[in-house]
Amino acid sequence: MNRTLPPLRLLTVFETVIRQGGIGPAAAALNVSQPAVSQSLKELEGRLGVKLLDRTTRPAGLTVAGRLLERATADGLGRIAEAIEEIGRLGAGADQAVTIACSVGVATYWLMPRLAIFYDQHPDLAVSVRTMQQGDPPLAAEIDLAIRYGNGSWDDGVVHRLFDEQIDPVCSPVLAARLAGSDWMGSATLIHVDVDDQRWLSWAAYLRATGQKNARRRGLHFTNYVQATQAALSGLGVMLGWRSITGDLVKEGRLAHAGGQALVPEDAFYLVAAHRPRSAGACGLLSGWLMRCAESLKKEVLF
Repeated sequence: MNRTLPPLRLLTVFETVIRQGGIGPAAAALNVSQPAVSQSLKELEGRLGVKLLDRTTRPAGLTVAGRLLERATADGLGRIAEAIEEIGRLGAGADQAVTIACSVGVATYWLMPRLAIFYDQHPDLAVSVRTMQQGDPPLAAEIDLAIRYGNGSWDDGVVHRLFDEQIDPVCSPVLAARLAGSDWMGSATLIHVDVDDQRWLSWAAYLRATGQKNARRRGLHFTNYVQATQAALSGLGVMLGWRSITGDLVKEGRLAHAGGQALVPEDAFYLVAAHRPRSAGACGLLSGWLMRCAESLKKEVLF
């Protein structure tokens, strides 16, 4: 059946705005102006005949139609990216390629910065990263390694414990200075991440665990930790910082501890290697290197 689809460039702009958490960060990622991004969004809405963003809120949220398109574009563009990666690997030897899967937040804030160093040490290896919304991505036929969050009880691969998680409230340094000495737990804007996975600590669960009242208050809601982190970096509120996602940002001074008790959940991060990876050599190199990165992380004390 023939269908008239919007231009790919418009869908790419929309997906980037959602993934980056706003028009400004999306414009920077796409290397275009903010007005150009806004115009592309309006053009896309005009072609579809519906509003995708609820501009009555700050930051703008997604409408029902926007959420539908978000899921579709994330899946569709992800498949295109995967196909391009596979095409790129056709020219490389099978013993020089490895694919690792993890959540979007872990890929963006923990894995990718470290991979830059790995590439310098192993320039001939082709590493592909598959990002997924869930914290325990499967080891599909084309995936050699997976970084998972859970209790480690998987039997589909060789399981190595990477590091324990640590969770505590974080925000921008400017906001942290403004909140210092105040009862910010009862007044600050809380940044929420709405996910179905109950293992990912919510504000309600954090407040219960630390013996605090879960009063009604203003809040910002996002569908993934990349968007929530961008909101925290922009000074829009306080989020629950997971060491795997916000740890480097705290060390760099881009985020600061807002106060409040740190929690170490029972679940942790694990590296799971396929029993029969496509390239045992490449998989072993990346696996060993990630384990060494995790060892250094275990020795760090965030506060």
